[in-house]
Amino acid sequence: MKINIKTPPPHGEGRGEATLIVIAGPTAIGKTAAAIQIAQKYHTEIVSADSRQFYIEMNIGTAKPSTEELNIVKHHFINSHHISESFSVGDFEEQGLKLINELFKNHDTVVMAGGSGLYINAICNGLDDLPKANSELRGKLNLDYQEKGIEYLQAELKANDPAYYAEVDIFNPQRMIRALEVYLTTGVPFSFYRSKQHKTRPFKIIKIGLNADREQLYAQINNRVDQMIETGLVDEVKKLIPYRDLNALNTVGYSELLQYFDSTFSLADAIEKIKQNTRRFAKRQLTWFKKDQQIHWFSPTDINAIVNFLDSQLSADL
Repeated sequence: MKINIKTPPPHGEGRGEATLIVIAGPTAIGKTAAAIQIAQKYHTEIVSADSRQFYIEMNIGTAKPSTEELNIVKHHFINSHHISESFSVGDFEEQGLKLINELFKNHDTVVMAGGSGLYINAICNGLDDLPKANSELRGKLNLDYQEKGIEYLQAELKANDPAYYAEVDIFNPQRMIRALEVYLTTGVPFSFYRSKQHKTRPFKIIKIGLNADREQLYAQINNRVDQMIETGLVDEVKKLIPYRDLNALNTVGYSELLQYFDSTFSLADAIEKIKQNTRRFAKRQLTWFKKDQQIHWFSPTDINAIVNFLDSQLSADL
C-alpha cells in the first residue's frame, strides 16, 4: 500500500506524548519498505538500528535502503561511519537517544527500524550493567579465536551459555568473546545479566514485529543473496580485503567471501554458505525478538493493519 505524503500537521496537534515506533524483524523481511510507509504516514524520520548499515564502505552486503528510498524519507545512522571508526552499541545508545530527543522537538513520532536486537534494546531499555572488561582474559580469547577459529568460540559459548548462544550472531566473534569473558570472569552466564534492569525513557515506545511463513522468508533471503551477487557484492568485498581484520567485516556475506578470496571455498560454495548462514541468522533474530512480549506482530505486506493498530495506540494518548 502506498501512502501519499501530505502537509505535516503542526507539532503536537491531535497527538499525545512523544512516541518511538520500532519496526523490528529478521533480515530480508521488508523492514525498510514498511518503515518508509509508516514514516510517510506520520510525517517523520527514520533512525536505523542495523549495526552494519552504519558503515559507508559496506553497501551491497548490508542491504541498505536505495538512494531513491533514502530520498523519500530522511534516514539517520545510514552511512554515518567509516569501518575504521570504533562505534559500539554504547555509542549508539548515547548518540541515538540524543538524536531521537532532538527529532521529537519537531515530530510527535519517530520511527526506528532494524534487525539488530541489541541495538534496539539499548535505545528502548538501556544497556545491561555488566562486569567490567578483563583485558588479559579478552586477549587470551582473541588469541584463541585467531588460532582455533570462530568454531572454537561457538562451541565454548554453546557449552557455557546455551541461552545466549541461541540468540547471538554466532558469526560475530567480538560478541561471543565478550560473553565468554563475562562467564569466565564471574562464573555466571552472560545471559543472566541481560535485561535485568530497564531504564525509563522520556517517550512512549510501540514495537512492531514483521514476520512471514518460514519458507517464504527463506526464499526471500535466497533471492536477496542472488541479487547481491548480481549487483557486485564480490567486488565490494574484494575492495575491503585490506580491512578484513576489522570487526565490522566479521559478518554474514563478507566473511564467506573473504574465505573465497583465501581459496577456502569456491565462489559457488561461498554463495551457498552466505544463504545458509543468513537463514540461520534470521532464525536467531526471531528467537531474540520473540522473547520481547511488547512486540506486536504483523505481516510485512499488511501496512493497513499496522497503521490501524498504530492509530489506535496513538489516539489512546489523546
